[in-house]
Amino acid sequence: MLKADTTTGIAAASLVDLDQDGSRSLGLPDDAFAQRKPVRGQITKSEVRAVSLYALGLRPDSIVWDIGAGTGSVAVESARIAYRGHVYAVDKDADSANLLENNVARYGDGRVTIVIGAAPPALRELPDPDSVFIGGGGNAMPGIIAEVVARLRPGGRIVANFAAMERANSTYRAMKKASLAPQMTMVAASRGRELPDETLRLEAMNPVFVVWGQK
Repeated sequence: MLKADTTTGIAAASLVDLDQDGSRSLGLPDDAFAQRKPVRGQITKSEVRAVSLYALGLRPDSIVWDIGAGTGSVAVESARIAYRGHVYAVDKDADSANLLENNVARYGDGRVTIVIGAAPPALRELPDPDSVFIGGGGNAMPGIIAEVVARLRPGGRIVANFAAMERANSTYRAMKKASLAPQMTMVAASRGRELPDETLRLEAMNPVFVVWGQK
């Protein structure tokens, strides 16, 4: 069940749908998340999600921003690690907000707040973060990076994902200019697909560039 503040556009999720033993584990499959159909997207695939979560350097009490949250896959898995902290899932796409709300309600464990609005303005009322994941930003990326660098707590990390090398490079340079000692990794994974004769082939996924830095 979601409780929404229609004035601020912020909704907080309640605790629902725990595993049978009351525990939560990492590693939700992509199909666990409600996604836009027939066009499936706006989700950080599980292989890339694993690398990005590692790079975020999350702690149990971390305050996390997920900018361009899409379906909320990074937000809800971050909430499982930051179980004494809180995650803010920010996305400007109001038309697809119901997908994000559904996933947060099911998996967010009451530690994910949804913020519908464009960054960087939507970030200005949030508490200062320890970790920031950027899954989308487009032309607003320079302003988002500037806002995040100014607000990030000492020792905090920024992680950004890109499908285009050019945008990854420009963000890498922006992080370097901000003295964040950036690193970049390309995640190029393939998934096994069974053929009719029960043999397997590998189906390549689109590569994703993961750029991160630490304040």
